[in-house]
Amino acid sequence: MEVSANWFLLGFLLLLANALPLLTHAKVHVHEFVIQATPVKRLCNTHSTVTVNGQYPGPTLEINNGDTLEIKVINRAQYNVTMHWHGVRQMRTAWADGPEFITQCPIRPGGSYTYRFTIQGQEGTLWWHAHSSWLRATVYGALIIRPKEGDSYPFPKPARETPILLGEWWDADPISVVRTATRTGASPNVSDAYTINGQPGDFYKCSSQDTVIVPVDSGETNLLRIINAALNQQLFFTVANHKLTVVGADAGYLKPFTTNVIMLGPGQTTDVLIKADQPPARYHIAARAYASAQGAPFDNTTTTAILEYKAAACAAKGSPAAKPLTATLPAFNDTATATAFTSALRSPRKVPVPQDVDESLVITVGLGLNRCPKGASPSSCQGPNGTRFTASMNNVSFVLPSNWSLLQAHHQGIPGVFTTDFPAAPPVKFDYTGNVSRALWQPTAATKLYRLKYGARVQIIFQGTSIFTAENHPIHLHGYDFYILAEGFGNYNPNTDPKKFNLVDPPMRNTASVPVGGWSAIRFVADNPGVWIMHCHLDVHITWGLAMAFIVDNGIGELESLEQPPLDLPVC
Repeated sequence: MEVSANWFLLGFLLLLANALPLLTHAKVHVHEFVIQATPVKRLCNTHSTVTVNGQYPGPTLEINNGDTLEIKVINRAQYNVTMHWHGVRQMRTAWADGPEFITQCPIRPGGSYTYRFTIQGQEGTLWWHAHSSWLRATVYGALIIRPKEGDSYPFPKPARETPILLGEWWDADPISVVRTATRTGASPNVSDAYTINGQPGDFYKCSSQDTVIVPVDSGETNLLRIINAALNQQLFFTVANHKLTVVGADAGYLKPFTTNVIMLGPGQTTDVLIKADQPPARYHIAARAYASAQGAPFDNTTTTAILEYKAAACAAKGSPAAKPLTATLPAFNDTATATAFTSALRSPRKVPVPQDVDESLVITVGLGLNRCPKGASPSSCQGPNGTRFTASMNNVSFVLPSNWSLLQAHHQGIPGVFTTDFPAAPPVKFDYTGNVSRALWQPTAATKLYRLKYGARVQIIFQGTSIFTAENHPIHLHGYDFYILAEGFGNYNPNTDPKKFNLVDPPMRNTASVPVGGWSAIRFVADNPGVWIMHCHLDVHITWGLAMAFIVDNGIGELESLEQPPLDLPVC
């Protein structure tokens, strides 16, 4: 009996010893985010700006792969709010994903909600932002996921790492801007500045004294974690006289390649290595618009920061030596440069792309115009020729529910909140990128979802349209990464274009830039149960309805099923 007990004790100790590395390496990070109005001065004017913990941009979260986050969001602002952890897979934890009326009801002023989730198999740069109205204009921050303790980057360890958050600033209240556009049916006012880490930079009024400085030592290699947190604009990014070696995007590693300029759609992240191999000086870090929509207004300003060699920091301020070297950026409409960048992305090695497909969807993405409703005031129809702007996927303009979140309605079986008849192909076939008949410009407004079985292998062709104007659309799928197999211009040809698919080492992303007047092809496996919105990450477009959502059913057993909702889930 004593021998048996000793063997049991020895077995228990061995089990404990094996478990200890897991227990010691994986951490739980507890944070409190207070949503509050804070005076923020930019462009000579002070605005009451919605922030997290009084910071603009908000706090940077730094964790390791395998760690858990518990973030209590307390709403002390005047608006409803939710928080989204952009790009986090949220395996079985859809309740923590955050989009308003999709996975939760909003956190009302005075309320709170704790988001709990674990990072599983992701490394690199993601970010977090509000997912309610246009609050993410100022409520956002970086989410940095380093390798598990004891693991390393697949490239030499950089001397230092710097998050670079590209933002957009209105010299106004962003919520008032979108509410005015919703009331009038017109396009919202464009932003007044772009920002790098919250500061506009040298080319704006009342700004140069606060331009962000990124210090470097001669000879060292640094990692820039670049995030496009702009609300409505794709951006080109460069550093004067320096090469950028791209090593990751959307919390996934890439086959390294070198470029002078990168392009990021809103929601996308890119990790680049930069070597301080130039004469010690000050060099502009710069970003400005990639504006693909012909004739559409956009913010044509340029934001800057300064890459400053420490040897140059001692130069007398205000002397010619202290003036930064100017960066050269592509033309605003340089689609060739944007395409060259996105088509250069590759995974570092062969990846498990689904070779066969269970669900094949073709989804048109584009704008539209609604006729002025009968009896409506002309002041509410200030779009082109007395219309109201709209947008759609497969001719369905997405309508958010207001009494329940879609995930609650799905989980509890509440009828009447949504239907599951989102079309798997355009209801009407037409020359999508040609001269489209005006009869096709007005979509149907509805809350239509598409149901996927657990484990389904899914292919989606995103087909841009030229309705009103063709434009590059950054399409983001919540709860998933996907492989981008190919992209092209014009109408997708199902007979010839599949020959272009990269089924070996395509890049894995959570946001795909659908080319202006073109198409993108993606694949993923539906292995995460819940309700997941897929939408254009230009917030003006999601406001107009350029979105849809998937229901992914539970699989077999607990590990393939959605967790139960948290007790503090907000109610509508």
